[in-house]
Amino acid sequence: MLDSIINNIFSVTPQQFDELANEVAQFQRDNNAVYGEWNAIFNDKRLMINEEKSQLNINHLSLNTNHCFLPISFFKSNTVVTTEFEPEVIFESSGTSQTTNSRHLVKDVSIYQESFFKAFKLFYGDITEWCIIGLLPSYLERNNSSLIVMVDELIKASNNSNSGFYLYDFDKLQSVLLQQEAKQQKTLLIGVTFALLDFAEQYKLNLKYTTIMETGGMKGRRKELTRAEVHAIICDGFGVEKVHSEYGMTELLSQAYSLGDGRFICSPWMKVLVRDEDDPLTIRQSGRGVLNVIDLANIYSCSFIATDDVGIVYEDGSFEVWGRLDNSDIRGCSLLVI
Repeated sequence: MLDSIINNIFSVTPQQFDELANEVAQFQRDNNAVYGEWNAIFNDKRLMINEEKSQLNINHLSLNTNHCFLPISFFKSNTVVTTEFEPEVIFESSGTSQTTNSRHLVKDVSIYQESFFKAFKLFYGDITEWCIIGLLPSYLERNNSSLIVMVDELIKASNNSNSGFYLYDFDKLQSVLLQQEAKQQKTLLIGVTFALLDFAEQYKLNLKYTTIMETGGMKGRRKELTRAEVHAIICDGFGVEKVHSEYGMTELLSQAYSLGDGRFICSPWMKVLVRDEDDPLTIRQSGRGVLNVIDLANIYSCSFIATDDVGIVYEDGSFEVWGRLDNSDIRGCSLLVI
């Protein structure tokens, strides 16, 4: 069963997604103590409600009736693993001394690598055609960040001598960007939001061959701004028409991307649903509420995550993120540099 699942994750079609998700859910219920226990609690609650109501108004996908989503906070207080193993790497969320960080134990980092490389090719094409610049803390400074691991691997795979991390040297970053522009070299500048804003406000550029991608991250660093305000400042500072965005998190092994309008598109092996804030049993394929994520690549952890992100899921499966639940910890990638 496991071999069949792994072999089909990155070739799954929309028509096959639900069936494969059912197989993953069954495998994780049987081999993940935390997820299995949560399923039992979840189903007991659902049965109790069904006894009180003749029909519970839930619009599920065509998934197993025992299917449920694990609250993302469990990664702070539990070891969420499917099967027993020694992890190759442990990813940790960013945080402060007042917050508890999530820990994601990764059995096979090659699955994560395959996930982000295939996603990059799907959205942006051949990595060797790009120069990759990270306006982020370097991998050597925070090697337990899944974001830093991803960007570091993309930098290496680009095989471009100017690819690298440039967080603390804005003068050098400006020089490199101008060099790449002069060569008409496709360049991806990926950074935390506050750092991109700082750079955009200090240096006025007119970039034609550079794609700007923000990964979020403002809390505790700058005055809170709406996404539209952030993108307007970045567009003005860099002379670009759109700002791309990446949606990922410590607890997942897959990403979604926005190509400039704040509307994210999932990788084929990832799907986002929406739940009611006041009723986590009510899960819909589209609408407004709190986001739930299915990440089939997260086979050795938990593929079914109830996040704290609030937004909207559209009928075509794309989604927007508006913010977090009020009681959520500060978890932005900007905290990597604190």
